[in-house]
Amino acid sequence: MKDVRSLLIQSDFPKITRTELRTLQLNLGYRCNLSCVHCHVNAGPSRTEEMDSKTVDKVLDLLDLVSVQQVDLTGGAPELNPEFRRLVRALKTKEINIIDRCNLTILLESGQEDLAGFLASNHVEIVASLPCYEKSNVEQQRGKGVYQASIEGLHKLNSLGYGKNPLLRLNLVYNPIGPHLPPAQITLERQYKERLFKDHGIVFNELLTITNMPINRYGAILLAKGEFYDYMSLLRNSFNNANLDTVMCRSLISLDWQGGVYDCDFNQMLELPIKSTNQRTIDDLLKNPNLVGISIATAEHCYGCTAGQGSSCGGALEN
Repeated sequence: MKDVRSLLIQSDFPKITRTELRTLQLNLGYRCNLSCVHCHVNAGPSRTEEMDSKTVDKVLDLLDLVSVQQVDLTGGAPELNPEFRRLVRALKTKEINIIDRCNLTILLESGQEDLAGFLASNHVEIVASLPCYEKSNVEQQRGKGVYQASIEGLHKLNSLGYGKNPLLRLNLVYNPIGPHLPPAQITLERQYKERLFKDHGIVFNELLTITNMPINRYGAILLAKGEFYDYMSLLRNSFNNANLDTVMCRSLISLDWQGGVYDCDFNQMLELPIKSTNQRTIDDLLKNPNLVGISIATAEHCYGCTAGQGSSCGGALEN
């Protein structure tokens, strides 16, 4: 059986090029307290890779050279990196919007009791995974006990003003459980808000729908179930040309835990470097941070970002 990467690399996806950089996404490491079925990073408790202090220092130096609107912190569970809080404090002084890709359950982990308060005091925007408003669906994808822990995490965030105070944005993320495209984001958001408030008194700002990428753990599961090729056909057949103008890779770069440069987090997981051969590490970018006009490295998974209403780390590309 072929591995997932070899099935994705060769592609006829349309050519796209970079515009001005607006988002710097940092993968702070692959360690996580969960091992979700849909995880394209293959993150989990046994992973040890994490961004070190020297690389964090270089990131801060890079931010003095580029004018980005936001820094997007992801993982794994980015909060488990020992440098996480130092980085957040430093970003706060630069007046850059900070996004934390939070799995909610991390807020209840031992040693993280003050994490929610720390995020609130630094006005960190939280993008939290909650694949459904119903317990059974969440635990099918993320594991037993995760739903209740997520609800407790949301209550903690709401009590601090998240979802209520305009300076404390709380967005939730929906991923399909099976090999399907997400439903219409605006309709599903309405359902989420009604059910979470009715059942738990929880409020939040926006729901972001994200298409599952057939990479690493999720791709391997699709292959094992004999669903990989049907899913890829769904993505290709749902291609929406209008989404090419707004795919996130046109204005975002992703740095891995070692400072490697990629067009997006998905390319990072496929070890698909950017096409500019002299800008593939953070050290290279410190010498030449201008990426405008450079062609973006694409593969078959890119059809996931352009299928239907589109998909990005910021949710649907069109309503």
